[in-house]
Amino acid sequence: MADVAITTGAAGSQDGLESPARRALRRLLERKGAIVGLITITLFILLAVFAPLIAPYDPVKTSWALVRKAPAAQHWFGTDDLGRDVLARVIYGARASLSAGAVSVSIALAIGVPLGLLSGYIGGALDALISRITDAMLACPFLILAIALAAFLGPSLANAMIAIGISTTPIFVRLTRGQVMNVKVEEYIEAARSVGDSDLRIALVHILPNILPPRLVQATLSVAAAIIAEAALSFLGLGQQPPYPSWGSMLNAAQRFLTNAPWMAVWPGLAIFLVVLSLNLVGDGLRDALDPRER
Repeated sequence: MADVAITTGAAGSQDGLESPARRALRRLLERKGAIVGLITITLFILLAVFAPLIAPYDPVKTSWALVRKAPAAQHWFGTDDLGRDVLARVIYGARASLSAGAVSVSIALAIGVPLGLLSGYIGGALDALISRITDAMLACPFLILAIALAAFLGPSLANAMIAIGISTTPIFVRLTRGQVMNVKVEEYIEAARSVGDSDLRIALVHILPNILPPRLVQATLSVAAAIIAEAALSFLGLGQQPPYPSWGSMLNAAQRFLTNAPWMAVWPGLAIFLVVLSLNLVGDGLRDALDPRER
């Protein structure tokens, strides 16, 4: 019994000495779904980064002799309606889709977190103004707002990223505001005020680091939503422009040949499915790993 108590005490002491970051990483690595998601996302990122070295063919090179050829040894994923290699286009399409997800969410974070921090910490008329604008944007469905903004800005991948980023911003404003309002009444914030810390220092040093974990989880889930939104915009002709590949534009081209050449739709659709599923698995794993109630 004494040995058990000593072992338990040592383990408890070790857990107490473990840093929050290492503890969160350990919890994340204990979740098999999150690990599978991380591996899948890493593979797609490597495909996107090293696309010129990995892709077997030029993704925009056409060949009338290879129009809609079924998957074979020469073209593993088959060819499309212009004789372009589908595998090469899926690999290069990862660049557009993953870039759209990362850049769009970065825009949303860069705008939404500061606005939410101001709204929640300062309050008053500024809070009312930001909250009403946020409510108005949230009243419009996310994808409809993104389509409207992309149509207004003009069809291009860059404009699609901006449109998706702006459409995602209200989520981060609302989430950040709520967290700030909860944290700013904590005792350690009052202690910081009592020793003369400025409002700027309190907001950036004491409040912001303590509200980052929920932002990280939401950012991961928002990247998945942004990839779907980019695919939808490209499908409608408002995202990546031909001849450059995007998973959404590939699905648009494939819709006319679903019976004769189903592989044109299967591979980009499967890529979207795997990336979005993996990001959601990682987001769920991060949520559990960063939850302070987990032991």
